[in-house]
Amino acid sequence: MAFVVSSGELATTGAGVLPAYVPATFRAQPWEYETIWRTQPQVRTVIGFIARNIAQLGVHVFRRVSDTDRERLTQHPLAQLLAEPLPRMTQFRFIERLVSDVALYDNAYGIKLKLDGRLRILPVPPRLIRPYGGNWIAPEYYDTPGGRQFGPDEVVHIHGYSPTDLTYGESPIESLRDLILESSEANKQRQAMWKGGARLTGVLVRPADAPEWDATDRRRFREMWRTFSQGGGAEGGTPILEDGMDYKPVGFNPEQAQYIEARKLTREECAAAYFIPPPLIGILDHATYSNIKEQHAHLYQDTLGPWTVMLQQEFVAQVLPDLPDNQDVYCEFNVDAKMRGDFESQAAAASTATGRPWMTVNETRARNNLPAVEGGDTLIVPLNVTEGGLASPRDTAPDAGDGVPKAGGLPRRKASGRPSELGTFASERDALERTLTAFTERQADALLAAAGAKADDDGGGMPDLLALWAQGSDDRLAQLQALLAHHGYRLAQVGAWDVLDVHNPEAENWSAEVMLAWILAAAQTHAAQHEEAGRAAVAVVQEEGGDGWREALQSAAVAWGSAATARARTAATELRSFGGHDAAGASGLTRKIWRTGGKNPRPSHKAQDGESVSLDDVFSNGLRWPGDGQGRTEELVNCNCTLDYSAKED
Repeated sequence: MAFVVSSGELATTGAGVLPAYVPATFRAQPWEYETIWRTQPQVRTVIGFIARNIAQLGVHVFRRVSDTDRERLTQHPLAQLLAEPLPRMTQFRFIERLVSDVALYDNAYGIKLKLDGRLRILPVPPRLIRPYGGNWIAPEYYDTPGGRQFGPDEVVHIHGYSPTDLTYGESPIESLRDLILESSEANKQRQAMWKGGARLTGVLVRPADAPEWDATDRRRFREMWRTFSQGGGAEGGTPILEDGMDYKPVGFNPEQAQYIEARKLTREECAAAYFIPPPLIGILDHATYSNIKEQHAHLYQDTLGPWTVMLQQEFVAQVLPDLPDNQDVYCEFNVDAKMRGDFESQAAAASTATGRPWMTVNETRARNNLPAVEGGDTLIVPLNVTEGGLASPRDTAPDAGDGVPKAGGLPRRKASGRPSELGTFASERDALERTLTAFTERQADALLAAAGAKADDDGGGMPDLLALWAQGSDDRLAQLQALLAHHGYRLAQVGAWDVLDVHNPEAENWSAEVMLAWILAAAQTHAAQHEEAGRAAVAVVQEEGGDGWREALQSAAVAWGSAATARARTAATELRSFGGHDAAGASGLTRKIWRTGGKNPRPSHKAQDGESVSLDDVFSNGLRWPGDGQGRTEELVNCNCTLDYSAKED
């Protein structure tokens, strides 16, 4: 192994003492790339996007113990080197510079140093170092402007592909040179136009039969026109064209020159040269929520994945051999942290995988910066998991004997046709109604049994009904949310496919998964409202008291069951409407039309039958769609209205 021993004096490496140094082996002069990076915002945007997203990942070092096991090495020399390549240099800045150099030059260099007994790496700008001599396979040494020469084993050189040899890479900027030059010339023309008062160039035409001017007349008119044109019109006033003169514009106007389109083209071509999907860098012409989410999901797989693999392998090949204890050691960028999804998705997956809750109360409180509570370190397991025989604490559907399909979830995929698993809106709505009603009745029966047992133990008096209700509130609320989310996902897909079948049968730019976040939020809202309806009914019984509390509690349970039916129908209408609205947006539709339904519609709904508004607007009753949870309650309950969609303006 070879190092540059520097004892803390980095200047003794000889790098960086001659800023004007130009390596002769480059096909283009490096300062051209630097100038392009400094002056072309599209290039800087693309390179910065790649470098910053990779630098934020962090690099972990592991030892391969077996084919199925590995050990994280936090104190290994490679981990320490990558964490602090130089004193006071962070890993983020180190990775950002390496990636930026490779992206701009297709070459990145670092000199290996031995500082205070530790290996360090000094990143060197590519214009200050060059491979020299040797052959097309490997250079003889690396030269610096200070005259210092470094052997190949003293330099970390990361480069891309060149069709001529194996010693350096050729910058992607070369393929963009003509396009960038065209964009630069367009900018110059635009600047000239603004300097001229934002006027187009043109000529003055004087009729052939106009009186002849003498020298004084010509000078007077010339001075008047120069004052007007150079002053941008602000100081020169309005020019007077004499003797029937006419102004003829020459050249392109801003619309004909297509300045905006040209700038978009430059950014799109720069993104294409680095294999970046345009919406990720702000080109949103054909972007939808669906495809942007998909592209973010694949960002660290398809777009940045090759970069991370390249750097991982270069570190192992060029740096690891110079370190002790390097057997079966390797490094990885922490891509998994970016691929795990949001906390809700992680929690749902972990709960399903383990078959039970996986966090204690105090662990959850710690995530929310709250202090621990007594008894909060015990993992609570709901009875429906240990005794109910269910596969998951989120599986809350009743047994098959109740005649209700169990919650199992639909395949999350981008379909080219309506999934065969989906029923009609009526069948899916009825399934939700049966499931929610059966769940409500079971919970009410459990409360009645617990209240009766407590009363018998206490000598027959009315127990604290609200305390009994609160004991199962958290589990009941979680099960309600899961139940509503499962059926809500199906109902939203039914509504979506009602629109897609007509306007977008191949489901282009649409995916059911993008609706999940909204569906989960809606399920949480409906669950909380249904839970509160039950609690309020129990509170009335508690307040009234008396010897007839058992009958009153029974009546409250029946009322809560009736509320479940209304809740199911209201939620079903909202979820179907939302699914259709989401599909309409992904399909490029711009108008929505209210269609009043049901035998006895509300007067407000009947009055707006056929009302048409833009897709992002609200109707005259303040709703975005039938059943919209943001509207007033009197506008929502048992609503049977629907929407039609169109791409045409009124």
